[in-house]
Amino acid sequence: MPTIAPDPTTVSAIDWQQNDLYRFFALVFGPPTRECFNLLSQIAMPKALNDLWSNLKCEGEFPGFEWFSSYEQYEEAYIGLFDVGVPEPPVPLFESAHDKSRPAPEIALENTCFYEVLGLKSNPNRAVPDYLVTQLEFLAAVRYTSEKTSEEATAVALEHAEAEFLERHLLNWLPMAKTKLDGTGAPGFPVLMTLLVQFLANRHALGTR
Repeated sequence: MPTIAPDPTTVSAIDWQQNDLYRFFALVFGPPTRECFNLLSQIAMPKALNDLWSNLKCEGEFPGFEWFSSYEQYEEAYIGLFDVGVPEPPVPLFESAHDKSRPAPEIALENTCFYEVLGLKSNPNRAVPDYLVTQLEFLAAVRYTSEKTSEEATAVALEHAEAEFLERHLLNWLPMAKTKLDGTGAPGFPVLMTLLVQFLANRHALGTR
């Protein structure tokens, strides 16, 4: 995760190239935590995210970043956007809630098959296999393993697996989730989702060169 200096105004100096953005976005879209709230409440975080917007080459001008003034507001907004709603939340963070072309069990099974490439399993007590955070944590593990292996063939195979997983799963449903989230007018989260989708598109492009 980004290393935050004691002075909150120095957060704009985050070296995004040296931080695992898969894990960063798993944190900010995961269940509410004080760690996430404190990170995104830093005075200079808007400048840091502006820098990330430029680094990722997002379309258009950076729209600014407004965060919540209290942990309680952040928690309430998160629950209202992603967890609670009738018949479902405004923006569920599950692939099967957006991709209706296949049965949910089929989507979950295919996610699980990808995870088994690294011998990983999602914990059913914490989340289903097609949960956004589970998918991002898997990709973080793939990227880490790829960068640490000394075998070129293994690294290439993992890069291809990353690109295929992005295409078949995250990039298959997150743009739809982004459109829904943009329509809510919520603070903070739409900008973070735009950054996430652009980051994933960039990673996919790298893996398919």
